[in-house]
Amino acid sequence: MPPRDSGPGAPGWFDKPMRWSQLTLVEDDPLHYDLGFWLDFFRRTHSDAACLSAGGCVAYYPTQIPFHHRSAWMGEGDPFGDLLAGCREMTMHVLARTDPHSVLDDAAEAHPEWLAVDAAGQPRRHWASPHRWVTCALGPYNFQFMTEVHREIMTMYMVDGIFSNRWAGSGMCYCASCQELFAAASGLELPRTRDPHDPAYRAYYRWRQDRLFELWALWDGVIRSINPAARYIPNSGGGALSTLDMKVIGDRSDILFTDWQARRGLMAPWANGKSAKEYRATLGNKPVGGIFSVGVEERYRWKDSTQHPPEIRLWVADGIANGMRPWYTKFGGVLHDRRWVEPVADIYNWHWRNEKYLRNVENLARVGLVYSQNTGAWYGGEQAREKVEGPINGWYQALVEARIPFEMVHDQLLDADRLARFNTLVLPNVACLSDGQCQQLEDFVARGGGLVATWETSLYDETGAPRDNFGLAELFGVDLVGREGPMQNAYINIEHGSPAQELLAGLEAADRIVHGAYRLDARPRVPFAAPPLTLVPSYPDLPMEEVYPRQARTTTPEVYLRQTSGGRVVYFPWDIDRIFWEVLCVDHGRLLANAVRWAADEPAVVEVAGPGVLDVTVWRQNGSLTVHLVNLTNPMMMKGPLREFLPVGPFTVTLRLPEDVAQSGASPRAHLLVAGTPAETVGQPGQITVTVPCVECHEVVAIDLP
Repeated sequence: MPPRDSGPGAPGWFDKPMRWSQLTLVEDDPLHYDLGFWLDFFRRTHSDAACLSAGGCVAYYPTQIPFHHRSAWMGEGDPFGDLLAGCREMTMHVLARTDPHSVLDDAAEAHPEWLAVDAAGQPRRHWASPHRWVTCALGPYNFQFMTEVHREIMTMYMVDGIFSNRWAGSGMCYCASCQELFAAASGLELPRTRDPHDPAYRAYYRWRQDRLFELWALWDGVIRSINPAARYIPNSGGGALSTLDMKVIGDRSDILFTDWQARRGLMAPWANGKSAKEYRATLGNKPVGGIFSVGVEERYRWKDSTQHPPEIRLWVADGIANGMRPWYTKFGGVLHDRRWVEPVADIYNWHWRNEKYLRNVENLARVGLVYSQNTGAWYGGEQAREKVEGPINGWYQALVEARIPFEMVHDQLLDADRLARFNTLVLPNVACLSDGQCQQLEDFVARGGGLVATWETSLYDETGAPRDNFGLAELFGVDLVGREGPMQNAYINIEHGSPAQELLAGLEAADRIVHGAYRLDARPRVPFAAPPLTLVPSYPDLPMEEVYPRQARTTTPEVYLRQTSGGRVVYFPWDIDRIFWEVLCVDHGRLLANAVRWAADEPAVVEVAGPGVLDVTVWRQNGSLTVHLVNLTNPMMMKGPLREFLPVGPFTVTLRLPEDVAQSGASPRAHLLVAGTPAETVGQPGQITVTVPCVECHEVVAIDLP
C-alpha cells in the first residue's frame, strides 16, 4: 500500500505526521538487526512517519552508482526497501536519510576532486574513521555525485523526501574547486581566519551560504521532478549562532527538524524548547520536529549508550510543551541496552492519546525575545557564545523562572504584521541593527508596544560597523558617552524612593546588589524620573583592608525607564542578561522579569502560583486551549542526566481567555492530560482558574471550548 496522501502529485503531507521514528543503520546491521522488532516498535509507538538510512557514506539498497559503497553485510538484500515496505503497510510517511560527508579509499583515489582539503593543501582524513576521507560539501561530490544518489533513491522508492545529515561540510575547505569558485565570486583568496572584520572571511561567509542554498535548491528540484509532493529536508537551522540564514530557511521549508538531541555539559533542559522557538520564529506554523537521542550525547560520543529515562522524559516534555513533534533517533539497529524502549513507548503513546490537544494552531505568548544572526556573525565573532548567546540565555532563564510565556523573534522579521501578536519585545544585547530595523522597533513602540533592551543594543549596523551613538537613541532617550569594563567589585544601589517601584518587586529588603562586568556611560537626552537603580563604582577587592567603596552613592542611572506617547521602554546600559546567565544572581533575574512586566503594562496571559521552577507555555488548538507546565525543579537542572523527578505543587493556573472565547460567555471545561483527570475550575469574567494538584515531569491543562 502506498503511503497515505504521499503519492506523486499529492497535496502537502507535511503537517500530518505527529510522531517520528528514526533508525540510523550501521554497516553490519543488515546481518544482525531485527527487522520485525523495529516495524513492531514503529507500530506500537503509533509513529506516523520514519526516517530510514538509505545512502551516502553507505548504501543500504542495491545502488547502481559507481563508488556509492554498498554495505558489505547487505549481500543481495535491500534493507532500506524492506523497512520502507513495512512502513508503507502502516501508511507511514518515510524520509530517506543520506549522509554525504565521507568516502572510502577507492572513491578518493578515483575522484580526488571530491575530497576536502586543509589549509596546508592536504586532503583530509576522517577524524574518527581513518580509512575514510572527508568530502567537500561545496564542490562536485555534492553537486554531481550526491545529486545522482538522490535521483536514484527517488526513482527507485518514491519516498516522501530526503533528509541529509552533515550535508553542509566539516569545516573550511581549500580544495581547487572551492578556491576557483570563491575567487570567481569575490575576487579574493580563501580566508585563513574567522575574524569577522577580515574582508575575505566576510565574503566567504556569504559565499558559503549562497553555495549551500544553491545545493539545497538543486537537490530539491531533482526530488520534486520525480515526486512533486516530496522535499529535500536538510539537517540545518538554529539560533543566533547559526551560519545559515534562518529567514531563508523558513521561507524554503515546508517542514524542518531541530537537532539538539540531548544535553551535554552544562545545559538547561529548556534548551530543547528554545530550539523550537528559534525555528518557529521564521517557519511560523509550519511543523517542527524535535530530534532526540535515546543515548548519551556528551563529547565522548557514546553512540551505543542509553540515556537515563527521566532525562529522556524531561528533554522531550520541554520540546512538546514548546510545540515540537517528537522524533527519536536510534543509532544502530542492534539493541545493546533496552532501557530506553519503554520510556519512549510511554511518551509516544501518551502523545497519541492526546494528539488533538497537541496540534497547535497558535501560541498565545505576548512577549517576543529577539535573536539576531547578524549580531552573532559580525559582532560576536569568536566571542559570540559569551556576548550574543549568553544574553539570550540569560533572558530565557529569567523568563522561565518568572513563568512568563514568550516566543522567539528573528530580527529580519520585525514588520508590523509579524509583531502584531506581541505586546512586548526584548532585545538581549542585539548589537547589530540596520536603520530600517531601528525604525521598525520605533514603530512598534509607537503602536503601543513595550520594549526592553540591554547593553550594546543598536550600537552597530547590520554589517557590524560601529555607530557613534545608539541606533535606538531616540527610543532609549539616551546618548552614548563611553564604555567601562571589565569591572571588578562594582555594585548598584537600590533607590526605594524612586517612582518605578514595580521594577524593584522582590528587592524590598535590598539596599545594594551586585553589578555586571561591562557597562556603558549614557547621557539622558530627555527628562527621566529619579532612577530606581544607581551606580556604585568598582573599588579594590584586594587586599581586604582596601575593600571599601570610594564613592558610596552616585546619581548615575543603571536603568532608564520611560513612557513614550505609544508604549513603554526600558534600557539597561550594562550586561545584566549576560552576567545573569554566567552567575545566576537572583536579583538580576528579578529585575529582568520585572522590566518585562513593567513594559508590558497589561495583565499576564497566564499566571501560575505555586512552588518550583516551571517552563510555562500557552497554546490554542481547534476547539481547545492548553497550558503546559514542565517541572524543571531539580538539583540537576543545569546538568544532565536527571536522577529523578522531584514532584511539585499544588498550583493555581489562571488563564486569560482569548477575546472571542471570553465574549461568547461559554463555560469551558478543563482536564489534566497527564493525570488523566478532570480539573477543579473556577470561572470568572474573561478568565478561568484551574487547580493542578501536582506536576512530576509534565502536566497539560486542557480547556475544551464549546
